[in-house]
Amino acid sequence: MSAEPIMEKVMEPVVPQVDPIDLLISFEEAAAPMPIRAEYLEETGIVPPQPDEEHSDVIAQLFLRLNTAGFPLAGFGMGFRAAHKDGRTQALLVPDFYVRRRRSTDLDEAYAKSHKGWYPIDMVALVGEVTSTNHEMDTGPKLRIYANAGVPVYVLIHRRKRTAHCFYDPETTGDDLTAGRYRAETKVTLGRPLPLPPPYPTLDTAPFLAD
Repeated sequence: MSAEPIMEKVMEPVVPQVDPIDLLISFEEAAAPMPIRAEYLEETGIVPPQPDEEHSDVIAQLFLRLNTAGFPLAGFGMGFRAAHKDGRTQALLVPDFYVRRRRSTDLDEAYAKSHKGWYPIDMVALVGEVTSTNHEMDTGPKLRIYANAGVPVYVLIHRRKRTAHCFYDPETTGDDLTAGRYRAETKVTLGRPLPLPPPYPTLDTAPFLAD
């Protein structure tokens, strides 16, 4: 991606009554007719910059590898919601790619309808991000949120450091999203195979090296 994301801190108690979903809708309406898909994490609304060619190519390669390896529920573009135990929205995320546990059920569709297009995050078994200009977002807040939400596997392609990471064995911490972490990590230099935990295939990262 070629620009820094737009970020807006949601400060309590100035707008405690605003659901983050409605905050993101206001972002998207303000950006019209330019299509965007905003995210919400750690009390911050984010409008990611448009992906550049390299970012899009890496995502396409990862999706194809997972799909051809026998994971038909690999995909991209869906948004997922992490919720507090009292029902409040804690995070709204659109992973660069993912593998779902299941096709959406009637309950999932009802959930998405009641939350204006956001599906429950427990639908995903693996998520992946490809870093953009704001590398810290994928290596910090998103990693912590995915772990705390119990997402079993998080794959990260770090374009600046030219490394690939697989985080697994999440440790959830309940109310404090900022304390989530993964107990295990596999890291390789781009160009080397990245082992993923079963049942996923080892990822060949050689195609992710820039020419």
